[in-house]
Formats: sequence, structure tokens, C-alpha cells
Amino acid sequence: MSAPMQQSVVSILIAEDSPTQSERLRYVLERHGYGVVAATNGRLALEAARQTMPTLIISDIVMPEMDGYQLCRHIKDDPELRAIPVILITTLSDPQDVIRGLECRADNFIIKPYDEHYLMSRIQFVLLNREIGEHEHTSMGVEVHFNGQRHFITADRLQILNLLLSTYEAAIRRNQELTTARNELRKANAALETTNKELEAFSYSVSHDLRAPLRSISGFTQIVLEDGGEQLDGKGKEHLMRVQKACSRMGQLIDDLINLSRATRGEMKHEQVDLGDMARTVLSDLEKSSAGRHVEVRIGDGLVLEADPRLMRVVLDNLLGNAWKFTSKQDDACIEVGSAIEDNQKVFFVRDNGAGFDMTYADRLFGAFQRFHSPDDFPGTGIGLATVQRIIHRHGGRIWARSEVGKGATFFFVI
Repeated sequence: MSAPMQQSVVSILIAEDSPTQSERLRYVLERHGYGVVAATNGRLALEAARQTMPTLIISDIVMPEMDGYQLCRHIKDDPELRAIPVILITTLSDPQDVIRGLECRADNFIIKPYDEHYLMSRIQFVLLNREIGEHEHTSMGVEVHFNGQRHFITADRLQILNLLLSTYEAAIRRNQELTTARNELRKANAALETTNKELEAFSYSVSHDLRAPLRSISGFTQIVLEDGGEQLDGKGKEHLMRVQKACSRMGQLIDDLINLSRATRGEMKHEQVDLGDMARTVLSDLEKSSAGRHVEVRIGDGLVLEADPRLMRVVLDNLLGNAWKFTSKQDDACIEVGSAIEDNQKVFFVRDNGAGFDMTYADRLFGAFQRFHSPDDFPGTGIGLATVQRIIHRHGGRIWARSEVGKGATFFFVI
């Protein structure tokens, strides 16, 4: 960009409390040939303006001691300083910013975040209008009603017009940025959908390809045990049994990994889900798989929520399956499913009086393959809770736990 005319006599006062932002602005301005003076708040900037009489003031709005609006008002109320244009730096996140800018008679806005080209164009525009304004000072009073409040604005017509035009330009820029971001998001979503389909196909392929050799290993091991068992000593049979056990564990691991990947894909269907009825079904299935075992079950009332029923079944399968597993060594095993109100939110929970865990390691609880107990004591792959967390997060919720070793665990979640 070419340097501005008369740049040797153009000095700019920066009012900015952030050292990083101030230095960045100074670097850009000095690179374009402007002289720069910096102040860290509005009060110091006002003192510097009276001492140096800058050509232009660029001020952040949010500053200690004296903010940008107050600084601008002091500048415009001072007969010796009022001709100095003031540019306010703002995010324009609050519609009141425009009204406040008009009230303090600011000359222009620079919208954060800004690039160098936009910054320099704003400065040159203001300096050009400053020359025009030296020959025409036509003040006007305007009463504005905004958000139920009345504002009376007194400023030069050129100031009002320029500030409104800069606001309109900023709105156009933001709209263009949002449109560009929306288009990029559409492209990213389309690419993500394609990737998810490829990942799903890959998961099924891996599942099939891994299961085939596992079936062979397990099958031939069984044949050796049945047909050649008499020729094996106790140690040999033990080794083969360990191979079969490892195959079974690997098969379960494959199933869990596929379930974990499915938990983050696929379209969700939000329906009314009765967790109480669903919990009774899950626990009934667990009882059938453990004939002769007695567990006290408590299921609360009103356990209804809006969620994907298929995914919530996976959540309860895992949470209740863990509760069933970790109470297996308790004579008076008890599992409870219920809800409570915490911080004005309905919180659902699954509680047991089983083995529990050390809360020191709670931050690792929902990581894949994380286990706090020996597989010999409590079998599992360490995938279940990671799957549960992903499902809860897909519903925009969160999950956490409280526990004590030997005194059970409670898993809480909100949807």
C-alpha cells in the first residue's frame, strides 16, 4: 500500500491497555510512515493529547480508569482538542455500541478483529474527512429512541454520517464473513459425512478380517484339546486354554471398538425415553445370564427424558452391566437407578454398592482401555465407559462419577 500524503506530519495517539495489541498497532502504523504515541488508559491518553496535539486518536473502548467513550467525550468537549478525529476500536457485539459512539461524537469505528488493509483504509478515510470537516462545522441535535431508552445526540452531520456508514460497512463485512464461514462449514460437514461412511465401511471390514483368524485360532485350539488332549500334560492344556481365553477377549474387544465408533456416528432420533422401563429390561436380561444370583434392585419414578432410545440403551447396558459386574462379590448386592435435582437440573444416576474405585484416578475413568481392576477379578476391555461418555456428549450432556474403594460407585449424567 502506498504511504499517505503528508505522512511526516501525521501523528497518531494510541489508547490501548493491552501491551500486545498496542505494539501490534504501533508496528503497523510506523511501517506506513506515521508517528505514534501510546498510552495505556484513557486518562493518560487525554494528557498525551493535550501535550502532543496528535492528528488522530485511535482508542480501545474497554480500558481502566477512563474508557474509550469517556476519552472521546473529553476530547470533543475540549475546544482545543475537538477537531482531532477519534476512532474507537470495538467488537460491535452490543448494539448499544453504536449509540454510545454517536453520543460521545466519535468519528469512526474499527471493528475487531481487523486486518492491516482495513485498518489503513479507515485511517485514510477519517483523515480525508477531517480536511473536509475543517471547512464545514454543522452541528445538529437528534433524539433517538433505542431499546426503550431515549438518547440525545449532538454531533456534526459529517460525524454522524461517517459513524453510521462505518457501522453499516462493519455489518456488511461481518455478514460476508458469516456467509463464507457457513459455506466452509457445509463443505466440512459434507467431507465429514463422506469420511464417516468410509470409516463405517472400514470398521465392518476390519471386524470381518480380524474375526476370521480369531475363529481359526480358537477352533483349532479346541480341536487339539478334544482330539489330542490325552497326549498333552497339564501345562500344555493350560497354555491352550489361555489361548482360547485370549481369543475370546480379543473378540469382545473388537465388538466394543465397533460399538465405540458407532456411538459417534449415525443420525440421532430424539424421542421420549423411559429410563425406568429400559433399566428393568436390562436388569432382567442380566438376571437371566446369572442364574441363582440375588441383587436388590431399586428403580425410581419419573425417569423420562428426550433422547435417542438406541443410544440410551447402550448407556444403560454399560452402566448397569458394570454395576452388575462390580457387585458380583457382594452378598447384599444393591443397584439403584434414579434421578435428583442438582443446580436446577434433572440429574440421572446409576448407583451400586460394589468394588468402587479410587477417585484419585477419576480423570482417567472415561478414557478408552482404562481399567482400575485386574481382569482376573473383573473381566472387561475398558471401552464401555468411553462409549457412554461419547453418547452423553452427543446429546449435549455430561457424565461424572463419585466412588470410594469398597463402597460402590455412582455415575451421574445429564442430557
